Amino acid sequence: MSQPSPTAGFNGVLGLEFPEVGPDKVVLTFTVEPHLHQPYGIVHGGVYCSVIETAASYAAAMWFGDRGNVVGVSNQTDFLRAVREGKLTATALPVHRGRLQQLWVVEITDEQGRTVARGQVRLQNIEDASRLGN
Repeated sequence: MSQPSPTAGFNGVLGLEFPEVGPDKVVLTFTVEPHLHQPYGIVHGGVYCSVIETAASYAAAMWFGDRGNVVGVSNQTDFLRAVREGKLTATALPVHRGRLQQLWVVEITDEQGRTVARGQVRLQNIEDASRLGN
């Protein structure tokens, strides 16, 4: 899979770094900064959803490889601990990788190793993505 630049588009807004990207595991890191906060000064839940979707999508695409593309069809994320600052790490691992769909679980932890958010993303494997968005 041709990987987009980690700083391109929304990844850049989130400040994502990609220390490990492979077909069996993806690890992303990012630093919590004020532009990622909601009005109470903690990380916005949408940030967690986006990071979880990104980690799962990269991993699923790496695994599916040259067979086509993958698109997310479901993202279920739980917010477990409020965070105001620090570096967070998201780790994506496969639950199921089938012919038509994949399911990945992603855990986001803080610098103390505590889980701050956890989610799962179901992705559709698509051999011909030329019709998407039409």
